[in-house]
Amino acid sequence: HVQLVESGGGTVQAGGSLTLSCAVSGSIDNHACMAWFRQAPGKEREGVADIDADGRVRYVDSVKGRFTISRDNDKMIVYLQMNDLRPEDTAMYSCAARDGRCGSSWSAYEYNWWGQGTQVTVS
Repeated sequence: HVQLVESGGGTVQAGGSLTLSCAVSGSIDNHACMAWFRQAPGKEREGVADIDADGRVRYVDSVKGRFTISRDNDKMIVYLQMNDLRPEDTAMYSCAARDGRCGSSWSAYEYNWWGQGTQVTVS
């Protein structure tokens, strides 16, 4: 049984920062691909960032230069440092994991495990 638990969401003013954490437990390879997705009301879920165990990262264009994804392979925790937050970043943020390396698409269907999400609101 694999469990992903996010924390760190909240409400901030535009220009502020937040750091999200996702703790992974259970029978999962610590080389699994880890990713952050977000979904705003009335919009489709979108991939925000992903990271392989070797440190390769990828970001959606709208967050490049503002967000940083990182991971601790020993503790199986993935982080999302979010700076210069904008109102359009308001969404429910969820972490996800999949076996093997991260793919070339942002397809949510490729991910085996999901957290419950943490709300980020930027005013």
